[in-house]
Amino acid sequence: MIRLPPPLVALTPGDLSAETARTVLRPIGAAVRAGLSGILLREPSLPDRVFLDLAREIRALLGRERWFAIHDRVHLAAASGADGAHVGFRSLAPAEARAVVGPSIAVGFSAHARDDPARWTGADYLFFGPVKDTPSKRGLEEATGFDGLAAAVRRSTQPVWAIGGLAPEDAASCREVGAAGVAVLSGILPSRDPSAAAAAYLARLVILPA
Repeated sequence: MIRLPPPLVALTPGDLSAETARTVLRPIGAAVRAGLSGILLREPSLPDRVFLDLAREIRALLGRERWFAIHDRVHLAAASGADGAHVGFRSLAPAEARAVVGPSIAVGFSAHARDDPARWTGADYLFFGPVKDTPSKRGLEEATGFDGLAAAVRRSTQPVWAIGGLAPEDAASCREVGAAGVAVLSGILPSRDPSAAAAAYLARLVILPA
């Protein structure tokens, strides 16, 4: 059975090397102890062997009760024990990723405001953004604001997680316009205090009634 992401997902920093890969385990552990229950491993520079070893360590750290996904390396999803495989416009299409991972692993897609929603076909969930200005998307995608996020939620047949420049105080606003949750890169794992950061997002991530 497919498991969708929890309301709060933390992305790994994205700049790890083979030498520094395991340094992310300490902030993940701290954030998990504060209540974080979702991690997306996104490390494009790691060789497959190092990526897989790190993925397995994160899976063991999280246990089976928490949600774990990998970015792009769909061929490693099953071997790493991942709950999800996340792809974007530079990756496989969601339907192609599904053919690789099979029926029991969730397929996520990084969606943007200018997308034709047909590109989202086959995904089980979306990360949509950037909602606010963020260095990782500057010059590539305009920030949509909460109105743009609300429009994406209306256009999508999949549940939507907001991403891009979101501070803890933005979490409730994302839920109020219909997002299923938020995904955070710089705000949690690379922060000075991942435990306090995760707790701050979780405290403001209002769970709205269905």
